[in-house]
Amino acid sequence: MGKVTGFKEYTREMPARRPVEERVHDYFEVYQPFPEEKVRVQAARCMDCGIPFCHTGCPVTNIIPDWNDLVYRDHWKEAIRVLHSTNNFPEFTGRICPAPCEAACVLGINEPPVTIKLIEKTIVDRAWEQGWIKPELPETRTGKRIAVVGSGPAGLAAAQQLNRAGHAVTVFEKADRVGGLLRYGIPDFKLEKKVLDRRLEQMTAEGVQFQTRANVGGNVPAQDLRKEFDAVLLSGGAENPRDLNVSGRELKGIYFAMQFLPQQNKRGAGDVVPDQILATGKRVVIIGGGDTGADCLGTCHRQKAKSVHQFEIMPMPPQDRAPSTPWPLWPLQLRTESAHEEGGKRDWALNTAKFTGDADGNVKQLHAIRVGPPPKFEAMPGTELTMDVDLVLLALGFAGPVKQGMIEQFGVNLDARSNIATGTDYMSSVPGVFAAGDMRRGQSLVVWAISEGRKAAISIDKYLMGSSNLG
Repeated sequence: MGKVTGFKEYTREMPARRPVEERVHDYFEVYQPFPEEKVRVQAARCMDCGIPFCHTGCPVTNIIPDWNDLVYRDHWKEAIRVLHSTNNFPEFTGRICPAPCEAACVLGINEPPVTIKLIEKTIVDRAWEQGWIKPELPETRTGKRIAVVGSGPAGLAAAQQLNRAGHAVTVFEKADRVGGLLRYGIPDFKLEKKVLDRRLEQMTAEGVQFQTRANVGGNVPAQDLRKEFDAVLLSGGAENPRDLNVSGRELKGIYFAMQFLPQQNKRGAGDVVPDQILATGKRVVIIGGGDTGADCLGTCHRQKAKSVHQFEIMPMPPQDRAPSTPWPLWPLQLRTESAHEEGGKRDWALNTAKFTGDADGNVKQLHAIRVGPPPKFEAMPGTELTMDVDLVLLALGFAGPVKQGMIEQFGVNLDARSNIATGTDYMSSVPGVFAAGDMRRGQSLVVWAISEGRKAAISIDKYLMGSSNLG
């Protein structure tokens, strides 16, 4: 490493978040600029460890020590080349990935880990600013045509890789804009859409074709894709929301998180959203304590909710890494997102028992009870509570892909978790039809989706050509 004693000399430092009183009035990203010289110091903390466990912690197996060393030595152009060799979209993961690489960092055994995510983001942002990221067109075309269904991170990663292998790639997106989860699932204060758009511009210049409002299994029959393309990749995500089947669920004012979040993103893009679900002036309860719940929380703050509570059925995690998840595993511990800093109240070990409403069918009260630890979650008598509510957002995760339409028409087999079943080559039970991302592995991280898309691209390339040079 460039500075073999750096981890002894320097402490972990991260960019500050913008003041709460400022950022809750806009949808810009929350972090303040961080000087590049400080980023180089952070890169110097990367140890000359014998086995870089950060590689295995990272789903795309980023070559982290190498680009840390290059950043320390001020070789930024070489750093983006190494970074892009394993990750098509480091500007996405550098902003929204929870950084399992940092959880696996060797330095993190007894010191704060290396700021891998910050360094990754800085490398790619600098590369964009310097004009180093340009369209990469294939030298030759193979004459093979591939349909990619879904323009989330898995579909985009596969499309870019396959196009660079020389195939003609068309991406089908049922929404009005390209991006899938990146476009309509992640709030702008975590990922401004100009970051997505500049990458889409690059892919378009490379020759990738995008078709929006193209609902495969709906207005685009699956059999048409089978006829027109040599291979099809299904990467439509896990869009089937997990529901809360309790009395009063039918009341007005109770919505899934993914009914709520996309509307604000559409409004941020300049669209008029009729009858938009708004938290403004309302008493809001978010049920679910994960990332999607935090996204709802930050959005509610910006919409000026009267109050916001976030409930989670699991017990409160420990402040530090739990003994049940030792290094280098992803740690069970309490995480505080930017949205939690902005307000609202979190509560754990609460199970919603029912909702009650008024004569017009609007939700007015949430009834809950405290429960014991998993897996039984036994109700604790005498701990019942009732809360006045105007808006309830269900952020309970997802139960796999939607089965109606596309999956039915393709006739692919499903696994025990209701995801598309594939072999190790990512091919489904239907020859020439592949699957990747959340549609194959279930609800997961953006970085896992990118990894899945890249691996599926290799398999598709081999299926069409007999071998593949994709990495």
